[in-house]
Amino acid sequence: MSAREHHPTPSKDEIALLPPFEQLGLDRITLVQTGDQARAACAALIAHTVWGFDTESKPTFFKDQVSDGPHIVQLATTEHAWVFQLHDPDCRAQVAALLAHAGHIKAGFGLGDDTKRIVSKLAVEPSAVMDLNAVFRARGYRKDMGVKGAVAVLFNRRFLKSKKAATSNWANPRLSEAQLVYAANDAWGAARVYHALGL
Repeated sequence: MSAREHHPTPSKDEIALLPPFEQLGLDRITLVQTGDQARAACAALIAHTVWGFDTESKPTFFKDQVSDGPHIVQLATTEHAWVFQLHDPDCRAQVAALLAHAGHIKAGFGLGDDTKRIVSKLAVEPSAVMDLNAVFRARGYRKDMGVKGAVAVLFNRRFLKSKKAATSNWANPRLSEAQLVYAANDAWGAARVYHALGL
């Protein structure tokens, strides 16, 4: 592909017409709240070299309000997703170790803010982070793609995202099923996109 070749990013209206992309169900999502659960999740994740990666933070509603997020870190393979809550110090330490591990690619979209918040909250710099928006830019897409645009381009499908879940309270000790599905699918969608790109 020549450097001058550009591809349009699909519009919201175009994406709305596409059939829905499959979703990861609760049977393939593991909620991780304790150190022991985190160790089991680590053992499963370590077997895979690429993880879909995302975080969620409780929304801020005022101009100068500073988020103390992330409250959730999501890591996924193409088969399963783990949603880590960060209330428990032992669980937090396990997540920090996973994110610092250089031997595993963490692929996601628009990860600048996520990375800054992780450095602030977990005192660790995530390594081997791949922002998939940059991959699409290198392939001639001008605008940031995001998981919705990427799924539309690669799978000709509409990635489902609940606005209500997106703006919900991620700091809540008890996450709803809708929150779990939303969080897990963001990371799982990134894992699917990574593999579909043939990277």
